[in-house]
Amino acid sequence: MMNARQLPELWRRLDVTLRDLPLGLLLFAASLLPASHSHGTQLGGLPDRAFDAVAVVAVALQCLPLTVRRRWPVLCLALVSLGFALDQLRGYHSPAGTALPVALLSVGSHLERHRRTTAVVFSAAYVLLALAMFRVGPGEPPDEFVTFYLAVALAWGIGAWLRFTRIAEAERRRRVAEDTRAAERTRIARELHDVVTHHVTAMVVQAEAARYLTAAPDRLDQALNAVTDTGRQAIGDLRHLLDLLNPDHGGETRTPPVGKLLMLVEQTRRAGQPVEFTEEGTPAESTGSADLVAYRVVQEALTNALKYAHGSRTSVRVRHGEREITVEVGTEGSGSAAGSPGGSGRGLAGLRERVDVLGGDFSTGRRSGGGFVVRARIPTGSSA
Repeated sequence: MMNARQLPELWRRLDVTLRDLPLGLLLFAASLLPASHSHGTQLGGLPDRAFDAVAVVAVALQCLPLTVRRRWPVLCLALVSLGFALDQLRGYHSPAGTALPVALLSVGSHLERHRRTTAVVFSAAYVLLALAMFRVGPGEPPDEFVTFYLAVALAWGIGAWLRFTRIAEAERRRRVAEDTRAAERTRIARELHDVVTHHVTAMVVQAEAARYLTAAPDRLDQALNAVTDTGRQAIGDLRHLLDLLNPDHGGETRTPPVGKLLMLVEQTRRAGQPVEFTEEGTPAESTGSADLVAYRVVQEALTNALKYAHGSRTSVRVRHGEREITVEVGTEGSGSAAGSPGGSGRGLAGLRERVDVLGGDFSTGRRSGGGFVVRARIPTGSSA
């Protein structure tokens, strides 16, 4: 059984002609009531005339075309104008004259092409009507016709303003949709870069090292196990990311937190990178996206260390404060992501964007004693 909340939605689904039909019928019925005769628009000072069959035709021409005012606005205006001219020249002065400003408003709001031509034709037709009424009427001053023209032109102007605001709103929504899609694509690319690059880099380094361990079966077995473990973790992270991209996914939208940094460090160590890890303070219960961003900073820095300074000593320091998380990852040696061939810099640029969104600070550079360092200050309690 249909409830009251479904009625507005059902009404919006109806064809626009059906939605405009009640207005035309209501005005048509009201204009035929005896009490309303000669109580409508009076232009030119012509004397009132009793309703007859021609009056019904004039009323019908003014009211019923409102049914198509949004679908065929020019046709609606032409028929309404014809009915209005007949109404005024015959002296019926019915309330159906109200349909003229409605038709003009509809033209201004819904006509897409030939707007200027329509305005010129309507204005010329009105001048002819004014001249005809001035000749057959008692000679009312011309300012009455000018005032009426300005009044109906205002209705057109209001319709044009409504059209402009509708187009502007549609354009704003289009830009918002495009910006949202672009931001989502950027986020997906950033997550894929963070997840894939680290694991694949570790696997490549481990596989390269395994080449030289054929004479040491135990160490070769350990290296191959490390490659396998890294691949499995990469598959797990990719599945998690794909789950987040699934519209039907209703779970958590966050990826590994800072609490799993030790696992990340151990994976890097197994790839042959000596890493010294220090974590100070206690992670807050609620840090928004700060813990995820801190995790990504360490992950990207370790990935760069593996790619560009493999085998060099690397230090990871994470400090949890009351209002922020500070991260510092330093690598000895001369390699750096920024200066190495093949480094796109996309990872560091993405980290800078993540940190900036949270209102933090991010910097990279060479160390005074040689090597490369990545530092980040990430405020907690925010969400990205």
